[in-house]
Amino acid sequence: MKDLTQGSVSGHILQMAAVTVIGMIGQTLYYLVDLYFVSGLGPAAIAGVGAAGNIAFVVLALTQILGVGTVALIAHAAGRKDQHDANMVFNQSLALSVVSGVFVLIAGYLLTAPYMRGVGADAGMQNAGAVYLYWFLPGLALQFGMVSMGSALRGTGIVKPTMTVQLLTVGLNIILAPVLIAGWVTGHPLGVAGAGLASTLAIVVGVVALTWYFERLEKYVAFHPAQWRPNFDCWKRILSIGLPAGGEYFVMFLTMVLMYWLIRAFGSDAQAGYGIGSRVMQAIFLPAMAVAFSAAPVAGQNFGAGRSQRVRETFRAAVRLETGIMVVITALCQIAPGSLIAAFTKDTRVVAVGTDFLRIISWNFVGMGIIFTCSGLFQAMGNTWPALLSGISRLVMFAIPALWLARQPNFHLDQLWRVSVVTVLVQAFISYALLRAQMGKKLVHGES
Repeated sequence: MKDLTQGSVSGHILQMAAVTVIGMIGQTLYYLVDLYFVSGLGPAAIAGVGAAGNIAFVVLALTQILGVGTVALIAHAAGRKDQHDANMVFNQSLALSVVSGVFVLIAGYLLTAPYMRGVGADAGMQNAGAVYLYWFLPGLALQFGMVSMGSALRGTGIVKPTMTVQLLTVGLNIILAPVLIAGWVTGHPLGVAGAGLASTLAIVVGVVALTWYFERLEKYVAFHPAQWRPNFDCWKRILSIGLPAGGEYFVMFLTMVLMYWLIRAFGSDAQAGYGIGSRVMQAIFLPAMAVAFSAAPVAGQNFGAGRSQRVRETFRAAVRLETGIMVVITALCQIAPGSLIAAFTKDTRVVAVGTDFLRIISWNFVGMGIIFTCSGLFQAMGNTWPALLSGISRLVMFAIPALWLARQPNFHLDQLWRVSVVTVLVQAFISYALLRAQMGKKLVHGES
């Protein structure tokens, strides 16, 4: 375990973020590598895999329920120097990961086809997205085990093992993607099915590698089969923190689904442009997200130790770092957005849509950085409901004008991007106000 209640707050955040961002880059490369090779199959395949990726976002929301609750409670226990409670939370998190994985596998196979019919602009896109998901769902189910183990380590201030495993799985995915998608070496291309299969096989290796690490090297939190029997009080503790955080990600999923639905009248080219643009945006967000992810355990351990001033200092340091990163990323998207999109497709219509999306949407990046940081601090203090409230307010603020604009005869895609920018900036103010109120309650007498 690494004690984050002593030493420089900024130093802890930077050290953890530097390692975390490498692992997050690895996670995102799953999708970017797939997208690169799938782009050779045409706009329908690009749009299908992009829309199918939204289901992966739902799974991300569910893993956040598990991951956020695990990180917060283990960080609190580590701050109190309570190793027994940290181990109980970890092993109960593993039990929850099995239940969650089975649920995702069953629900995914039942709901994939109806979902793709609902958002797809044409039959080709719908079929591509469904086939991709059918092969990727086993990997998505296994993500829960990886998240449980990685979150336990993050709560204790350790991030290098998770990063190493993620890089291993990415390297494997990069090798498998051209072989399975394009048929390199084998001469038997599987298309979008190969994209899903490559990611699933890579995740299997990642789960095995992390399991080996816990069996052989990890000392502070460890596998204790006697603690795997469901402890519903512990499940309640994990879920009370994690459910709102997962709901926050589910709200983001609903926003993206609404976006796909609103632009389907413009055809699969437009959906492909938006799909690539949103994936690129998520990829270049990684340094900022790494800061927020790192701020949560730093603030969490200090909250558990009753060190309120260091919790506030963590927020200030994270906001400064987030703002600096987002200003640089915004400048990049203003200067060369087309180059970022053209790396994945040469289709001029798709490039045009993605370029406009990045150029306009980048004006909300600083606001997104503030939202990320506030969410990390809500997690650290063990109350993620304000973050969910902030996300719901943004969905409502976006949906009402967006649906109205879509009914107008002169409706254009750039109108949606501009509405999104405004609503994100408003959400940033809401998140900050809610965080100030939460700090006023939670940090007066320490943990409550």
